[in-house]
Amino acid sequence: MMLSLIIVNWNTGELLSQCLDSIYMDPERVEAFEVWVVDNASTDGSAQAALEKYPQTKLIQNRQNPGFAAANNQAIRQAQGEYLLLLNPDAILYPGAARTMLDFLIHNPPVGAVGPRLLNPDQTLQFSCSPEPTLSREFKRLFHLAGVRPDGYYAMDTWDITKPRPVDVLLGACILVRRQALEDVGLFEEAYFMYSEEVDLCRRLRQKGWGVYWMPAAQVIHFGGQSTRQAAAEMFLQLYKAKIMYFRKHYGASAAWIYKLILLAASLPRLAIGAVVWFEPSPRRETHLAMVQNYQRLIAKLPLF
Repeated sequence: MMLSLIIVNWNTGELLSQCLDSIYMDPERVEAFEVWVVDNASTDGSAQAALEKYPQTKLIQNRQNPGFAAANNQAIRQAQGEYLLLLNPDAILYPGAARTMLDFLIHNPPVGAVGPRLLNPDQTLQFSCSPEPTLSREFKRLFHLAGVRPDGYYAMDTWDITKPRPVDVLLGACILVRRQALEDVGLFEEAYFMYSEEVDLCRRLRQKGWGVYWMPAAQVIHFGGQSTRQAAAEMFLQLYKAKIMYFRKHYGASAAWIYKLILLAASLPRLAIGAVVWFEPSPRRETHLAMVQNYQRLIAKLPLF
């Protein structure tokens, strides 16, 4: 088996079916491939509906949600492919995207992982690659200081889209990984429920000498946040819990505590907005109120993370 495509699903509705359409109906698809769907206790019937349409798809049905990293690992352990395409259910492959990334890995043995050029549904560029997180970069990001984008990504809108480019981190929405590289560095760290698992994996790949590349010739539409939006408040906490775990794992307990202090300091001015939020017009008021509540919960949880 040349290629295994792995999709972790949680209540993504019709998007999962569209994702599978883009795989099975790709005129340039790889001949020897298999598709795995890991369903993390969805309640919308999305996985069952998709499999009725494509019964050849292999399904792992979880009764509880073990998280994104653990669910991917479930399928990776059972998949037969020499290469593993980890794909979000809210992503749609352009024709030839999988083959383009696969050919790149085949012809570049030192490269362990490659990601496509992600696009928004309106065809505009979606920022999808970032430098490795550091305390300095996170400080600049959270306080909106010069030199670092507020979302932490590279300034990809200035990049040459005709050439592959080495990067530190690929967004987990679509990553093609060489199985040999995974066997070398290990699977996803399952302590991450959601977020930072791909950051951790890309770091371990690079530490072992494997290249991590962005491949703009492969294009993928990514709707983004379709699962996490359903539990936005909890996912906000998961985001920063995962970042703290990442700093603790790779930089030590002291770095994790420093990062907590950075988060606390960055939260305070955002909480100050709460004093005036009620005077703002809707829907801006609701947006700012949700932000204030998120940071209130974050401060309360910081000692536990």
